[in-house]
Amino acid sequence: MIDLDETDRAILRALAGDATLSAGALGRQLGLSQPATWRRIRRLTEAGALAGRRLVLDRAALGFGVTVFLGVTLAAKGRVSLEDFERAVSAIPEVQTVQHVLGLYDYRLRVVARDIADFERVLRRRIMTLPGVGAVDANVLLSEERRPGPL
Repeated sequence: MIDLDETDRAILRALAGDATLSAGALGRQLGLSQPATWRRIRRLTEAGALAGRRLVLDRAALGFGVTVFLGVTLAAKGRVSLEDFERAVSAIPEVQTVQHVLGLYDYRLRVVARDIADFERVLRRRIMTLPGVGAVDANVLLSEERRPGPL
């Protein structure tokens, strides 16, 4: 674990809000020089505190109006390896996240689709045919509150 001071935390907060900020712009915002800001960003990256920068797409604006969370229980955990299931499900473009979880399900998937009919097609033709899939439980996302920022 990396030790963070207030300046490091301010850098993380600023980048979480706008990852496109240059070191110079970020430094001006925080009262640091560009080289000092760059050194801190490099140190945070090398320590693993910054694991990359991500572009956030507006799914609805791109025509993907439905998000469904699926709880997947594997039928026979001994017959199909977890790696086989993970590899197969990760190859489906509509599956945005694959989470191996402990509890009622073996996996939690976030699936996007254009509409409910499109989701049904993805579910029937792609997800239910994956190796080892036993039971699937679906929850349709109605709304989402996002709280941007570091932990």
